[in-house]
Amino acid sequence: MFKHLFKALICTLPLLAGLTQASEPVIIKFAHVVADNTPKGQGALLFKKLAEERLPGRVEVQVYPNSSLFGDGKEMDALMLGDVHMLAPSLSKFEHYAKPLQVYDLPFLFDDMAAVDRFQQSEHGQELLKSMLHKNILGLAYWHNGLRQMSANKPLREPRDARGLKFRVQASAVLDEQFKALRAIPRKMSFAEVYQGLQTGVVNGTENTWSNYESQKVHEVQKYMTASDHGLIDYMVIANARFWSGLPEDIRSELEDILAEVSVEVNRQAEELNAIARTRIAESGATEIITLTPEQRAEWREAMRPVWQKFADQIGADLIAAAEASNQ
Repeated sequence: MFKHLFKALICTLPLLAGLTQASEPVIIKFAHVVADNTPKGQGALLFKKLAEERLPGRVEVQVYPNSSLFGDGKEMDALMLGDVHMLAPSLSKFEHYAKPLQVYDLPFLFDDMAAVDRFQQSEHGQELLKSMLHKNILGLAYWHNGLRQMSANKPLREPRDARGLKFRVQASAVLDEQFKALRAIPRKMSFAEVYQGLQTGVVNGTENTWSNYESQKVHEVQKYMTASDHGLIDYMVIANARFWSGLPEDIRSELEDILAEVSVEVNRQAEELNAIARTRIAESGATEIITLTPEQRAEWREAMRPVWQKFADQIGADLIAAAEASNQ
């Protein structure tokens, strides 16, 4: 009898182990490269808060800000390997994984953030979230940072005003061509080096959002800023595709709903932060803000159209057309 009882206990142990394992929460490691007090940082913390409140004991979100888990250059590899589960990189970082995503770097493509929203929420924009599945990367949501504005040590009102100037750019083929189209000189430089680069004259100008300009005090070393709204600096919240698809369906569904809710708040914060930053820059008196007339903006757009054409084969002419149509 004891022999049969012992056998029954042995057979039951794996089941008990499975139950114990199933009762443990799913760990989600969410890493990013900025501070907690930015819209992206606040978004990651809000996602953690809501996920743990609505899925108590079933999900634990571990947030790693300021490159504390993986640095800017290693986080994508870490995601694909499963060493981290969620990231929110800049859209400009995806050109090596899916060429169609370069559409977001094309200059003067979108008139404003409302057009960006219409495109990102469209069928084309949603399909782009799935464009990196072959690399085990799944896009979950778009988070705004804001539209790019130009700055320089001389007024930029017409495209010819940029000729010969050295502009700092992110590592993006499209952004390189953007300044070459103006007969300017693009210089790849890390964000942390921009202030000193402008101060010493290594570069004469740059492009960024109002909030990034204000937080890095770029207006102190640039005489002019042009309210150009010429490009987009957004993030895509991404996950390791195998990890995400392997989550229990009810957990995955709830997390997707939470992300949609968090995205609304992140985008609201980004808009508010940029508006406040522009006002502070204007009130500082350290730089002159130039507002383009509709005619000047149209001239800039025409000067940049060759960049659209150059990347049309990689991005897809139909995708570019759909993005441009979102302006209407």
